[in-house]
Amino acid sequence: MSVHTARPEPPVRSGAATALGWILTIGLNVVAPIITYNTLTEDHGWSEFSALLASSAWPVLDSAISVAWRRKLDEFAVVTLVFLGVTAVVSLVGAHTARALLIKDSAVTGLFGLLCLATLAAARPLMFYFGRKFATDGTPESTAWWNGLWQYEGFRTTMRRMTLVWGVAYVVEALVRIALAYTLDTKTMVTVSPVMIYGVLGALGVWTALYGKRSQAEGERRVAEAAAAAAAAGGEGTAAA
Repeated sequence: MSVHTARPEPPVRSGAATALGWILTIGLNVVAPIITYNTLTEDHGWSEFSALLASSAWPVLDSAISVAWRRKLDEFAVVTLVFLGVTAVVSLVGAHTARALLIKDSAVTGLFGLLCLATLAAARPLMFYFGRKFATDGTPESTAWWNGLWQYEGFRTTMRRMTLVWGVAYVVEALVRIALAYTLDTKTMVTVSPVMIYGVLGALGVWTALYGKRSQAEGERRVAEAAAAAAAAGGEGTAAA
């Protein structure tokens, strides 16, 4: 017989720790690498590969801070480092024309989509680890709370479905951008490409937040219905006695 139990509430989070974690994650993994890369290539004439290697120092710093703070290297940092390596390798392969670079850029997001899909066969999908990165403040209590949610079927379904949607979306996005790179002129594509990247990311972010809230509400509704049914059954049993 299936027993429905309410999910435990998350532990009280430190507002300062949460804010600092978000600032460090976004600043060191997104903002700083982009600024460094653009500054070195556009203002100092560095090659794309050299600028990419230099910009990768920021996520490495984030990983070092994570290890020092949490005493472990989290999966988010590992994925970031892996994709910096993949991007570096892809940038060296083949021709170095503007169109080729645009196609290579698309290939990286496509590889991320494939990685999402591949982790569906793993014990826990990629979005479980990304969710833990952004839904907790990194303390042992909040991390243990997030890990404990895996015991609930609804939570597991939500994480797998999110991973599936992200994977399919990025594979499709990569294929569309590759097709456009062969269709549009380079000047137009240089504008369209980042719009697509951040547009898809923003759309997925909004969908993830809405779907997560809906799934949580659905889970709470089922628990409430199960509790009400159990209470009604108990009342009938008492009356019969």
